[in-house]
Amino acid sequence: MTLPAALADNDRLRWIPVRTGESGDLVYRRHDGQAFAKIAPASRSAELAAERDRLVWLEGKGIACPKVIDWHEAGTQVCLVMTAVAGVPAADLPGTDLLGAWPSMARQLGALHALQPDDCPFDRSLSAMFGRAVDVVARDAVNPDFLPDEDKGTSGAELLSRVERELPIRLAQETDSKVVCHGDPCLPNFMVDPHTLQCTGLIDLGRLGRADRYADLALMVANADESWQTPQQAEQAFAVLFDTLALTADRERLAFYLRLDPLTWG
Repeated sequence: MTLPAALADNDRLRWIPVRTGESGDLVYRRHDGQAFAKIAPASRSAELAAERDRLVWLEGKGIACPKVIDWHEAGTQVCLVMTAVAGVPAADLPGTDLLGAWPSMARQLGALHALQPDDCPFDRSLSAMFGRAVDVVARDAVNPDFLPDEDKGTSGAELLSRVERELPIRLAQETDSKVVCHGDPCLPNFMVDPHTLQCTGLIDLGRLGRADRYADLALMVANADESWQTPQQAEQAFAVLFDTLALTADRERLAFYLRLDPLTWG
């Protein structure tokens, strides 16, 4: 996939390839470091447009995140251009530095969760995500790379059934815990100033929507577990996260959302 003409023909700016995301989208950084461009095939235009629409909705709401600069549709490609968020991904920090940044990361997520969910037009409710999981399993499209090792040999039908058994109680809990969720609050999506260890913002917001806050918390905790250097760091971070958000941790509820999430990505 070549650089879209809308970027390549700009005489004033240079765009440098950065990476290919898990989705297969290409990411370019503007030479001055102030903007990024995501480029997707037309077959993924709806997904990239979803990120654009969420960033537009977030603008002016006090959440540190990219701002949309431009949107291009050209032939077989779509391109989202947005401002950069300063810092480095939290995933790049060693465990000790990550622990130092952790409280401010929790506060950033808490600020997002504090937005009024009734004002958010994007739905990631449990019923909606379970419906997506049903579709993914029916298409035999569960990505085994997203499953924990102990589940890789388990059929999609059994994985779905395990989630479905808990559905009534989790739906009841969601009623009192629905917030504006990030949707994918893994460490690469938290940007951090490596000198001050303060979180500078959130990125990759294409799955943002109304959901149980535990859907976010489960992913944040599980993904960070890969970065801690000792069990003590993991335990401290877990306590700090829930203390910062003034919540009482429900580990069974966290485990439920970790079982659901891998079934929603196909």
